[in-house]
Amino acid sequence: MSDEVVNWLRQPGLGKYAKVERERRFLLTEMPAQASDPRFIEDRYIVGTRLRLRRIEVGPQVVYKFCQKVRPDESAPSTVAITNIYLDEAEYKKLCQLPAATLRKTRRVWQVGHHTFVVDEFHGDLAGLLLAEIELPDPSRDLSLPTSIGKEVTTDERFSGGYLAHAPSDEKAQLLGRV
Repeated sequence: MSDEVVNWLRQPGLGKYAKVERERRFLLTEMPAQASDPRFIEDRYIVGTRLRLRRIEVGPQVVYKFCQKVRPDESAPSTVAITNIYLDEAEYKKLCQLPAATLRKTRRVWQVGHHTFVVDEFHGDLAGLLLAEIELPDPSRDLSLPTSIGKEVTTDERFSGGYLAHAPSDEKAQLLGRV
């Protein structure tokens, strides 16, 4: 009997469909001039869940995703397991009826030597917040960072998308004051 049949009962974030990401996040004070390939992202964090509905727009092309992000090990904040389902527009619109907190940002790719960062420029009441993120096979290894990278916020949950989306306006303003 296959492992799949035997191990059918799984916890969220486990199993062959969950992709493990090991990321580090950093604050930036300005958008790097070399950052390119902008895409507009609207994230809807479904209230009371770990689920996110995402709309990604690149010019006239749009991609819709429904995902769950789970920390398999709470002691390793840089590691998350993400499971994505790709949707069509009708499915997306149906799921948009669920109560959610919305986050809007423009994401760009920033190549620094042999490292690739994504840089998120937030909009709305988070305008001015710039976060750079890099995925690494081993997030604990030393990383030679450009001088324009600011404070690391990987372990600060307040800079996760879900937290930022649900945070009250006064707390968002306070976080922007730290940048």
